Amino acid sequence: MPFKAFLDYLQLEKKYSPHTIVSYSADLNAFLDFCKEHYELSEIDMVNYSVIRSWIVSLVDQGISNRSVNRKIASLKAYYKFLLKTEQIHENPLLKHKALKVPKKVEVPFSEQEMEYMFVSVPFKDDFEGRRNKLIIELFYATGMRRSELINLKMQDVDFSSGTIKILGKRNKERIVPLLASVLDKIKEYLEYKEGVESSVSGDFLFLLKNGNKIYETLVYRVINTYFSMASSKAKKSPHILRHTFATHMLSQGADLNSVKELLGHASLASTQVYTHNSISELKKAYQNAHPRNKSNS
Repeated sequence: MPFKAFLDYLQLEKKYSPHTIVSYSADLNAFLDFCKEHYELSEIDMVNYSVIRSWIVSLVDQGISNRSVNRKIASLKAYYKFLLKTEQIHENPLLKHKALKVPKKVEVPFSEQEMEYMFVSVPFKDDFEGRRNKLIIELFYATGMRRSELINLKMQDVDFSSGTIKILGKRNKERIVPLLASVLDKIKEYLEYKEGVESSVSGDFLFLLKNGNKIYETLVYRVINTYFSMASSKAKKSPHILRHTFATHMLSQGADLNSVKELLGHASLASTQVYTHNSISELKKAYQNAHPRNKSNS
C-alpha cells in the first residue's frame, strides 16, 4: 500500500472515520494511476502542479462535478501537507490552488409550524417502534446532533441528574449538550416502556431494533422521511435537514453563534455561519420592529 503511513496517520492521530480513510485512499490511488498512465510517474510526491491541473481537467471532462473534484483535491492537499510535516517534500504543489466554483446548496429547514405539527398532529403508534421513532425526532430537534452520533448513543450517555447528554462527534471528540426537561421525561418514558413491555429488547445503545441490534443509517433516514412526509411538503426530508432546522431556529430565537457552534460540535465558526442566512428574515423583522428611526417614521 503506497500511502500506508499517511492513512495510518489519519486513523491513529487525526481519528478520521474508516469511511473517510477509504475515500482518501481511493482518491490518492486514482491520481497515482493517472500519473502512471499519462506521465509514467510511479510516485506522486514529486509531481508539479501542471500534472495535478491536467488531472483536474480530465476529471471535469469525464463529467465529474466540481464539488466531487474539490473533494478529491482535498485528499491530495492533505497528503502533501503530511509529506511536508514529515519533511519528505519541501514545497506543496497545491499551495496556490484555488478550488473550483460550486453552486451553493440551498437546504431549506423545516419551519417552527411544521415542527409543532410533527409533535402535535402526526400520528405515532403507541408501541415500541412508534415511541422510539418519535424520540429519535425529538432528540434530533433538541440537540442538532448528526445521524451517526444519534445511532451510537448509549444509555449511560444520558445524565438525568445534570440534565445533559454526552455526544461522541467527529474524530472521537466528545461534547456535552443540555436537554430540555420535557425531552428528559420522554427518554425516561421510552426506557421504562422498553424495560417493561419490550423487556426482550436490551443492549447498551439507546436506540435499538426489536431484535436488540443497534439501529442503522438507512432506518434513521427512513424514519425522518416517512414522518415528515406527513408534516411538510418540502422536497428534502433528512436527518441533516433536522440538524439544519435546530441551528436555524436557535439562531432565529436569538442564540449566540458561538453557543450554537459548540452545540453542533463544529470545529470552526465558518461551519456554523452557513445557517445564519436562514435567520435573516427573523432579523429583518426584529430590526424593523426595534429600530428607533423606523418607529419615528411610522
